[in-house]
Amino acid sequence: MASDKRIGLIGLGAIGQEIIAAAGRLGEDDNVCAVLVRPGREAAGVPCVHDLAGLLAASPDVVLECAGHGAVSEFGVQVLAAGVDLVVSSVGALTDADLARRLLAAEQAGGGRLLIPAGAVAGLDGLVAASLAGLSAVTYNSHKPPHAWRATPAAQAIDLDDPAEEQVFFEGSARAAAAAYPKNANVSVAVSLAGLGLDRTRVRLISSRKVTDPLGVITAEGDFGRFLFEVFAVAAPDNPKTSALTAHSLLQCARLGIGLPASRLQAGLFPEP
Repeated sequence: MASDKRIGLIGLGAIGQEIIAAAGRLGEDDNVCAVLVRPGREAAGVPCVHDLAGLLAASPDVVLECAGHGAVSEFGVQVLAAGVDLVVSSVGALTDADLARRLLAAEQAGGGRLLIPAGAVAGLDGLVAASLAGLSAVTYNSHKPPHAWRATPAAQAIDLDDPAEEQVFFEGSARAAAAAYPKNANVSVAVSLAGLGLDRTRVRLISSRKVTDPLGVITAEGDFGRFLFEVFAVAAPDNPKTSALTAHSLLQCARLGIGLPASRLQAGLFPEP
């Protein structure tokens, strides 16, 4: 069923371009009402604007953030305060407790919803259910080929040219993973907010020659039982750090009006006393 949602975008990188392409394949390209990009940048056939006022003037029902943590910080509060739903792909930005509080306050004051998409991970609904049924442990393992970890702190932590099949270079909480690897921790933050929160969710980051594209593995156990969920998702063509599925998840979140409401998960956002 076609959607009539008016969609605004922040960012026109690999994720933003795939969202526009996917909307076109659905015959819904006219639903993308505005794309906020840097001044001076234009794209053929794309309704580009260069400030937030221009984006909001296009009257979007929902705005998809696909431009990084800085974009959430710079624009998120104003989007929510204007009563517009905001779907964040850069979920790791929410580990900034001050920013998270300001976003949630703007949501309450303005009426826009702060939504977290499934991104490249399935199984988050199971974690949400398990958190009520009795969840005691959650671990997220992120396996990516060595080249996907270049230009990240992993390059200093290990030798990415080492012929070893796998090298684990980070083990710790989701909060610590987000602080140390902000461009690679969005999925782990989403997993943590769906389950036990940032401080009780364990994360392992792995450089692996066994995979050609990102592989995410969620394990969880508790009174409900246990489960193991694997997602092997092809990387975006222009960004080996991001799954190509991310763009489609964001678009479906906008089209269907679904996503995990951050306000209902906020207990997992802030450090435990």
